[in-house]
Amino acid sequence: MENLEKKIFEAASTGDVYLLKTLLKQDPLILDRVSLNNLTESPLHVATILGHADFVNEILMISPRLAGEVNSQRSTPLHLASGNGHVDIVRALLNVDPGLCTARDKNGFTPLHLAAVKGRVEVLKVLVEKKPDAALISAYRGETILHLCVRYNQLEALKVLVRAEYGPELVNAKDDEGNTVLHLAVADKQVEV
Repeated sequence: MENLEKKIFEAASTGDVYLLKTLLKQDPLILDRVSLNNLTESPLHVATILGHADFVNEILMISPRLAGEVNSQRSTPLHLASGNGHVDIVRALLNVDPGLCTARDKNGFTPLHLAAVKGRVEVLKVLVEKKPDAALISAYRGETILHLCVRYNQLEALKVLVRAEYGPELVNAKDDEGNTVLHLAVADKQVEV
Protein backbone atom coordinates (compact mmCIF):
# COMPACT_ATOMS: atom_id res chain seq x y z
CA MET A 1 0.00 0.00 0.00
CA GLU A 2 2.81 2.41 0.81
CA ASN A 3 3.98 2.27 -2.80
CA LEU A 4 0.50 3.20 -4.06
CA GLU A 5 0.36 6.11 -1.64
CA LYS A 6 3.71 7.36 -2.91
CA LYS A 7 2.49 7.05 -6.50
CA ILE A 8 -0.66 9.04 -5.83
CA PHE A 9 1.46 11.92 -4.55
CA GLU A 10 3.64 11.63 -7.66
CA ALA A 11 0.48 11.80 -9.78
CA ALA A 12 -0.68 14.88 -7.85
CA SER A 13 2.71 16.56 -8.26
CA THR A 14 2.69 16.10 -12.03
CA GLY A 15 -1.06 16.44 -12.54
CA ASP A 16 -1.21 12.96 -14.09
CA VAL A 17 -4.93 12.16 -14.26
CA TYR A 18 -4.29 8.87 -16.09
CA LEU A 19 -2.07 7.63 -13.25
CA LEU A 20 -4.70 8.73 -10.72
CA LYS A 21 -7.36 6.68 -12.51
CA THR A 22 -5.01 3.69 -12.75
CA LEU A 23 -4.27 3.84 -9.02
CA LEU A 24 -7.96 4.13 -8.18
CA LYS A 25 -8.65 0.97 -10.21
CA GLN A 26 -6.01 -0.84 -8.15
CA ASP A 27 -7.32 0.56 -4.86
CA PRO A 28 -10.64 2.44 -4.91
CA LEU A 29 -10.09 3.64 -1.32
CA ILE A 30 -6.62 5.10 -1.82
CA LEU A 31 -7.76 8.74 -1.61
CA ASP A 32 -9.56 8.09 1.67
CA ARG A 33 -6.62 6.16 3.10
CA VAL A 34 -4.08 8.81 2.13
CA SER A 35 -6.34 11.48 3.58
CA LEU A 36 -6.42 9.65 6.92
CA ASN A 37 -2.76 8.64 7.04
CA ASN A 38 -1.13 11.85 5.88
CA LEU A 39 -1.45 14.77 8.28
CA THR A 40 0.51 17.34 6.30
CA GLU A 41 -0.82 17.53 2.74
CA SER A 42 -3.29 15.46 0.75
CA PRO A 43 -2.94 14.77 -2.98
CA LEU A 44 -5.67 17.39 -3.47
CA HIS A 45 -3.60 19.98 -1.57
CA VAL A 46 -0.51 19.16 -3.66
CA ALA A 47 -2.35 19.34 -6.99
CA THR A 48 -4.02 22.58 -5.91
CA ILE A 49 -0.77 24.28 -4.93
CA LEU A 50 0.74 23.32 -8.29
CA GLY A 51 -2.31 24.46 -10.26
CA HIS A 52 -3.23 21.09 -11.78
CA ALA A 53 -6.90 21.89 -12.45
CA ASP A 54 -7.73 18.68 -14.34
CA PHE A 55 -6.34 16.55 -11.51
CA VAL A 56 -8.24 18.59 -8.92
CA ASN A 57 -11.47 18.26 -10.90
CA GLU A 58 -11.01 14.49 -11.14
CA ILE A 59 -10.52 14.15 -7.38
CA LEU A 60 -13.53 16.36 -6.69
CA MET A 61 -15.68 14.20 -8.97
CA ILE A 62 -14.58 11.03 -7.19
CA SER A 63 -14.60 12.33 -3.62
CA PRO A 64 -16.05 15.85 -3.20
CA ARG A 65 -15.75 15.72 0.60
CA LEU A 66 -11.96 16.01 0.23
CA ALA A 67 -12.47 19.69 -0.64
CA GLY A 68 -12.95 20.35 3.08
CA GLU A 69 -9.83 18.51 4.27
CA VAL A 70 -7.26 20.68 6.04
CA ASN A 71 -3.48 20.35 6.01
CA SER A 72 -1.06 20.90 8.88
CA GLN A 73 -1.61 24.67 8.62
CA ARG A 74 -5.40 24.12 8.79
CA SER A 75 -5.63 25.30 5.19
CA THR A 76 -8.28 23.87 2.90
CA PRO A 77 -7.51 23.44 -0.79
CA LEU A 78 -9.52 26.66 -1.31
CA HIS A 79 -7.03 28.57 0.86
CA LEU A 80 -4.19 27.27 -1.30
CA ALA A 81 -5.93 27.93 -4.61
CA SER A 82 -6.91 31.45 -3.49
CA GLY A 83 -3.45 32.39 -2.26
CA ASN A 84 -1.81 31.04 -5.41
CA GLY A 85 -4.27 32.69 -7.78
CA HIS A 86 -5.61 29.49 -9.37
CA VAL A 87 -9.00 30.84 -10.47
CA ASP A 88 -10.22 27.67 -12.21
CA ILE A 89 -9.49 25.59 -9.14
CA VAL A 90 -11.17 28.18 -6.90
CA ARG A 91 -14.31 27.88 -9.04
CA ALA A 92 -14.24 24.07 -8.93
CA LEU A 93 -13.87 24.01 -5.15
CA LEU A 94 -16.64 26.57 -4.66
CA ASN A 95 -18.96 24.52 -6.84
CA VAL A 96 -18.42 21.62 -4.45
CA ASP A 97 -18.76 23.64 -1.23
CA PRO A 98 -19.30 27.43 -1.19
CA GLY A 99 -19.10 27.32 2.62
CA LEU A 100 -15.34 26.83 2.34
CA CYS A 101 -15.13 30.61 1.87
CA THR A 102 -15.55 31.05 5.61
CA ALA A 103 -12.99 28.45 6.75
CA ARG A 104 -10.10 29.85 8.78
CA ASP A 105 -6.55 28.57 8.62
CA LYS A 106 -4.04 28.38 11.48
CA ASN A 107 -3.45 32.14 11.22
CA GLY A 108 -7.15 32.99 11.25
CA PHE A 109 -7.23 33.80 7.53
CA THR A 110 -10.06 32.83 5.21
CA PRO A 111 -9.45 32.13 1.51
CA LEU A 112 -10.67 35.67 0.79
CA HIS A 113 -8.12 37.12 3.20
CA LEU A 114 -5.31 35.21 1.47
CA ALA A 115 -6.44 36.33 -1.97
CA ALA A 116 -6.50 39.94 -0.74
CA VAL A 117 -3.07 39.97 0.91
CA LYS A 118 -1.56 38.28 -2.17
CA GLY A 119 -3.32 40.65 -4.58
CA ARG A 120 -5.17 37.86 -6.42
CA VAL A 121 -7.81 40.17 -7.88
CA GLU A 122 -9.50 37.63 -10.18
CA VAL A 123 -9.83 35.19 -7.29
CA LEU A 124 -11.29 37.96 -5.10
CA LYS A 125 -13.97 38.63 -7.69
CA VAL A 126 -14.95 34.95 -7.85
CA LEU A 127 -15.03 34.53 -4.05
CA VAL A 128 -17.03 37.71 -3.41
CA GLU A 129 -19.48 36.83 -6.19
CA LYS A 130 -20.06 33.34 -4.80
CA LYS A 131 -20.23 34.31 -1.11
CA PRO A 132 -20.46 38.10 -0.64
CA ASP A 133 -20.78 37.95 3.15
CA ALA A 134 -17.32 36.32 3.39
CA ALA A 135 -16.03 39.90 3.13
CA LEU A 136 -17.49 40.60 6.56
CA ILE A 137 -15.25 38.11 8.37
CA SER A 138 -12.54 39.90 10.33
CA ALA A 139 -8.97 38.70 10.61
CA TYR A 140 -6.86 38.90 13.76
CA ARG A 141 -6.99 42.18 15.68
CA GLY A 142 -10.41 42.84 14.17
CA GLU A 143 -9.01 43.84 10.81
CA THR A 144 -11.48 43.79 7.95
CA ILE A 145 -10.60 42.59 4.49
CA LEU A 146 -10.02 46.25 3.55
CA HIS A 147 -7.58 46.74 6.44
CA LEU A 148 -5.61 43.77 5.10
CA CYS A 149 -5.51 45.25 1.60
CA VAL A 150 -4.07 48.49 2.96
CA ARG A 151 -1.64 46.78 5.32
CA TYR A 152 -0.29 44.58 2.51
CA ASN A 153 -0.37 47.43 -0.03
CA GLN A 154 -2.85 45.74 -2.39
CA LEU A 155 -4.55 48.74 -3.99
CA GLU A 156 -6.19 46.83 -6.87
CA ALA A 157 -7.68 44.32 -4.44
CA LEU A 158 -8.92 47.21 -2.29
CA LYS A 159 -10.66 48.80 -5.29
CA VAL A 160 -12.45 45.55 -6.15
CA LEU A 161 -13.61 45.03 -2.57
CA VAL A 162 -14.80 48.61 -2.04
CA ARG A 163 -17.06 48.17 -5.09
CA ALA A 164 -18.39 44.82 -3.79
CA GLU A 165 -21.71 44.40 -1.98
CA TYR A 166 -20.37 45.01 1.53
CA GLY A 167 -17.56 47.41 0.56
CA PRO A 168 -19.28 50.64 1.58
CA GLU A 169 -20.02 49.38 5.10
CA LEU A 170 -16.44 48.13 5.52
CA VAL A 171 -14.80 51.42 4.55
CA ASN A 172 -15.52 52.99 7.94
CA ALA A 173 -15.16 49.83 10.02
CA LYS A 174 -12.59 49.99 12.82
CA ASP A 175 -10.11 47.33 13.85
CA ASP A 176 -9.50 46.43 17.51
CA GLU A 177 -7.23 49.48 17.89
CA GLY A 178 -9.88 51.85 16.53
CA ASN A 179 -8.26 52.35 13.13
CA THR A 180 -10.25 52.66 9.94
CA VAL A 181 -8.76 51.84 6.55
CA LEU A 182 -8.06 55.54 6.03
CA HIS A 183 -6.18 55.76 9.35
CA LEU A 184 -3.92 52.90 8.26
CA ALA A 185 -3.38 54.38 4.82
CA VAL A 186 -2.39 57.76 6.26
CA ALA A 187 -0.11 56.18 8.87
CA ASP A 188 1.58 54.15 6.14
CA LYS A 189 1.71 57.15 3.77
CA GLN A 190 -0.34 55.36 1.12
CA VAL A 191 -1.70 58.41 -0.65
CA GLU A 192 -3.30 56.33 -3.44
CA VAL A 193 -5.94 55.04 -1.02
